[in-house]
Amino acid sequence: MMDITSLLPWLVIVLNIFFAIIVIFRERRDIGSSWAWLLVLFFIPLLGFVLYLLCGQNLRRYYLFQWEDRKKIGTEKTLGTQLSQLRSPHLQFHNQAVRESRDLIYMHLMNSSAVLTEDNSVELFIDGQEKFDRLFKDIEGAKVHIHLQYFIIKKDQLGKKLIEVLTKKAKEGVRVRVLYDDLGSWRLTKHFFQKLRESGGEVEAFFPSKFRLINLRLNYRNHRKLVIIDGKVGYVGGFNVGNEYLGQDPKLGYWRDTHLRIQGTAVHSLQTRFILDWNQASYYHKNIYISNHFPEAVSQGDVGIQIVTSGPDSEWEYIKNGYIKMISLAKKSVLIQTPYFVPDTSLLEILRIACFSGVEVKIMIPNKPDHIFVYWATLSYIGELLKAGATVYIYDNGFIHAKIIIVDGKISSVGTANIDVRSFKLDFEVNAFLYNEEFAQRLTKTFEEDVKVSRELTLDQYQQFPLWVRFKESISRLLSPLL
Repeated sequence: MMDITSLLPWLVIVLNIFFAIIVIFRERRDIGSSWAWLLVLFFIPLLGFVLYLLCGQNLRRYYLFQWEDRKKIGTEKTLGTQLSQLRSPHLQFHNQAVRESRDLIYMHLMNSSAVLTEDNSVELFIDGQEKFDRLFKDIEGAKVHIHLQYFIIKKDQLGKKLIEVLTKKAKEGVRVRVLYDDLGSWRLTKHFFQKLRESGGEVEAFFPSKFRLINLRLNYRNHRKLVIIDGKVGYVGGFNVGNEYLGQDPKLGYWRDTHLRIQGTAVHSLQTRFILDWNQASYYHKNIYISNHFPEAVSQGDVGIQIVTSGPDSEWEYIKNGYIKMISLAKKSVLIQTPYFVPDTSLLEILRIACFSGVEVKIMIPNKPDHIFVYWATLSYIGELLKAGATVYIYDNGFIHAKIIIVDGKISSVGTANIDVRSFKLDFEVNAFLYNEEFAQRLTKTFEEDVKVSRELTLDQYQQFPLWVRFKESISRLLSPLL
């Protein structure tokens, strides 16, 4: 009788071929991602397919989410009007930055239904303590509703303080809704929100796990950070909720991030995004309806804003396309701050072209990893841009988590999307694209201040990295489509 153990190697080979066929033909994903998964299947058979089940399935194929039609939100008419106006040569804009960004604005309107508003004022926060002090003050002043959404909420001092403040407002009769990502906030328990719920607050988890404390869906996470208060004040940016975002993690040190507080009609777009996410997460049994959630906005300033959202449910990579279009408009400079720099070919090429065209490209990244494979992949791509003539700064004053792009000191983008494949394809993100020279100059000034606590990484220094660093970069880069 044949020994069953002698058949095991052949069984593994057959199963791997079968799994490879699934990756290549069933999912029909992009070539880089397909090759990365094939490498995983080849080098770690069987276990590789388990990883594929956890991380690799294509959300677009399965239509796991049914988002509420935008027509119900009431934006369809506004979009049609703005598209018609942008086609007109006689359209008047409020500022020069909006006028010069006409093509970018049109693209966001056409592809991602991002309404342009030009009556906004924006406060900039780069320090966690200042951001949360201002947020708590706004929450205390809420009269009607508080909509709060974060990727990570930790049950530490800051997290508990937030829930205490929200519970107090719920007792006062304010409608409080909290939405968090089930994986990003995996340590939270129902008990953490008990007092808030007992006081009338509502809490939902995005894409929750069927198993307590374990979520096997590593992809398709809601990475957005939004707060909308009374439909009049909105927050968007990089800060999550936890002590480390106040700089209290001894390993990461000072936490440098970028967050916006917006007043004006752009808050309606933030509200729209929250409502869509909430209605999906609540499985439509606690739907938010439109009435009373879009009060008439009072003109607060002259900052033009489009709120652009993107995710694995999107037909196109809206935020990434916005980055590419911004960079293509650059005549003088492109400034980038990002904790992770793992661009796909299209974004890498447009940055190279900018460098070759004489545009000053400056990129700032952290000096330490919070995700080790992403860190080594980042160095690999940074090396390529150094060869093209980019200037690279390593931030040494703690950990930089900001996600910003500034072009020619006139237009900018601030939000939750990193420059990596995960943010472009695998997670749900939101960015504000801002058309205002004065605000872009404020962002530029913060970049210049950060340069003072950073060190420049030159091409000569990069080329002197030892072979073991090159090896780690190469392995991480091969896996970059999966990171």
